[in-house]
Amino acid sequence: PLSAGFDLAAEKLHFLSENELFGERRLGKKGRKKAASGEAVNFDELRIGDIVVHKEHGLGIYQGLTTFSHGNLTNDYIQIEYKEGDKLYVPVDRLHALTKYKGVSDQEPKIDRLGGKSWQLVKKKVKEAVWKVAQELLDLYAKRKLVPGHAFSRPNDMYQELEESFPFDETPGQLAAINDVIADLTDPKPMDRLVCGDVGFGKTEVAIRAAFKVVEDSQQVAVLVPTTVLAEQHLTTFKERLAGLPVRAECLNRFRSRSEQKEIVAGLADGSIDIVIGTHRLFSKDIQFKHLGLLIIDEEHRFGVKHKEKLKKYRTKVDVLTLTATPIPRTLQLSLLNIRDLSVITTPPSLRRSVKTFVARHDDLIIKEAITREILRGGQVFLVYNRVRTIGEMANKVNALVPGARVAIAHGQMAGKILEEIMVQFVRKEIDVLICTTIIESGLDIPNANTIIITRADRLGLAEIYQLRGRVGRGREQAYAYLLMPSLDNLSKDAQQRLRALMDYNELGGGFKLAMSDLQIRGGGNILGESQSGNIAAVGYDLYLELLQKTVEDLKHRQQTGETVEEMEIEPEVNFGLSAYIPETYITDTDQRYFAYRKIANISSGENAADLLDEFRDRYGTIPLPVNNLFAIMELKNEMKRLGIEKLEKGKKQLVLTFSRKTSVAPESVLAFLRNHGSGVRFTPDARLLVPLKHEEDHELFSKSKKILLAFSDNATKV
Repeated sequence: PLSAGFDLAAEKLHFLSENELFGERRLGKKGRKKAASGEAVNFDELRIGDIVVHKEHGLGIYQGLTTFSHGNLTNDYIQIEYKEGDKLYVPVDRLHALTKYKGVSDQEPKIDRLGGKSWQLVKKKVKEAVWKVAQELLDLYAKRKLVPGHAFSRPNDMYQELEESFPFDETPGQLAAINDVIADLTDPKPMDRLVCGDVGFGKTEVAIRAAFKVVEDSQQVAVLVPTTVLAEQHLTTFKERLAGLPVRAECLNRFRSRSEQKEIVAGLADGSIDIVIGTHRLFSKDIQFKHLGLLIIDEEHRFGVKHKEKLKKYRTKVDVLTLTATPIPRTLQLSLLNIRDLSVITTPPSLRRSVKTFVARHDDLIIKEAITREILRGGQVFLVYNRVRTIGEMANKVNALVPGARVAIAHGQMAGKILEEIMVQFVRKEIDVLICTTIIESGLDIPNANTIIITRADRLGLAEIYQLRGRVGRGREQAYAYLLMPSLDNLSKDAQQRLRALMDYNELGGGFKLAMSDLQIRGGGNILGESQSGNIAAVGYDLYLELLQKTVEDLKHRQQTGETVEEMEIEPEVNFGLSAYIPETYITDTDQRYFAYRKIANISSGENAADLLDEFRDRYGTIPLPVNNLFAIMELKNEMKRLGIEKLEKGKKQLVLTFSRKTSVAPESVLAFLRNHGSGVRFTPDARLLVPLKHEEDHELFSKSKKILLAFSDNATKV
């Protein structure tokens, strides 16, 4: 157990330590964990009074969960109020038919009349408009597919050496993102993948592994970052991770002298530099690569329109990997439509805590107490003050408020070497309070800094505040963020919405949800063109996106096969006369019960159901019979939807299955079933299958139904 090797010069011997020979030992066991299953990405939380969209009945007002009992039967329903006080009660197993309404303006949408024709007319109009948009998006997608890409080689021993040298366990989300990126690189189609993960969730490691895979095949990598400080930090991280491997990485920014820049530019042209990390300087005309294979963009939202136009040219030639915590709306839009590939890292590193966030009126006492508390526990503070002209006055004020605190200033107009020196001092813990502009927004990793005070937070954008807040809480200590503003009463509506979104999505992994809120606040019209804003407002953003996504998939299918996809939207119904709900005695909190229903409604496989049942047992105790019934019904409904069976119900001593007109069950399967199950089984002219029940116990209803559906699913074909 030696920390390092040593020489015995007289004996001409050198002793190698285990670490020198095999690399650093990783913390904990290296486990290939399976990705967390369960709830699909759910962007919103419903509150009573929110406007919701029901796919079949239109816009109504959510009025909460209601429990109804009739005889021995008890179930929960979602109550929605429509025009003129009409009420709709949606069974909890149909929760996926509901989405929270997201429009594109401040204008309140019109509530629909329950049972009226206006909603169906609106949906028809929007569907027609969606076809045109889908065609445009597919043209973009087709152009990408036509450009020949480069298929990189499969990972080899040297890549595995880099994998093994990672000193932590990969989180499930991080591992999935790495696998997605490597699969893209080894495919001949040009990669255009967005990796969305919270600040500190391990996106840089994804980039390092992708970069090394490309360098292994003798091609170059450009890493584009928004700030000089972040470029320097990335260079340090890349060099640490790639130490001992045949890779040369350099940084190109204003911190480098003219002679150093000239040398790096020459190295890129002759291929002697494998990886270059830089700011906007990489867009300069003198930059020529010998063989650029991969462009990595860190925080795309920080680049202007001109830069993005240049980036588009790269996208047709090389593989592109974009890393972000809060994607810009258009980027997110294209990813959700499968025009750009998306990987989401939602799993926080172990022992990471969410940052406690406070919104308050600007007060010197708050600043004094926050700084004093952090210094007393041995930590450091970021104070964001985004006015360079008066930043010195702010530093003097902090010195007066907290005498003895070591205070320094950092902003983008400082000389490169001075700024670099200050950042190094802060990393070395020689500075207690760093008063800075938003230059620290991207990427800085200083685990000892665990309090951030942001002045004039009302002037900053949602993604900007989120990134700044991500500068703290990167270690094991509890971190704090203070968002200060002159007045809480006179905030603009947008500023109020931004702050509310930040407070709502305060938990770890909230960046993706925050991006969806940003999309709503900034509006969806500018993403797909102003002509679409009216259509989005009419049906809500989520339903519009769903219609667009389905249309894109149908058009893709038509282009590939020449066949038109028939719409097979059926909502199966299971009616066994059983209570299937979550009793209030099992989960007492109404909000928690609603979230539990969301998770159950999102069950898509037996494995997901089993995982969720385990989670319920761990959190709430033994599963009651009504909850078991609910899980069993959801399992049956998933299979019925796949087969095109509309209804499954218990009649008098028989099970009745009603087939839809567009069922995927072949007629031969039905005939085979009739032959194999005796004279008691009948198939009626109205497409109903009648199967006798010997006993009427609840467990037999479920087991018998599963066997019947399994018999059809084994032979299901599209007809």
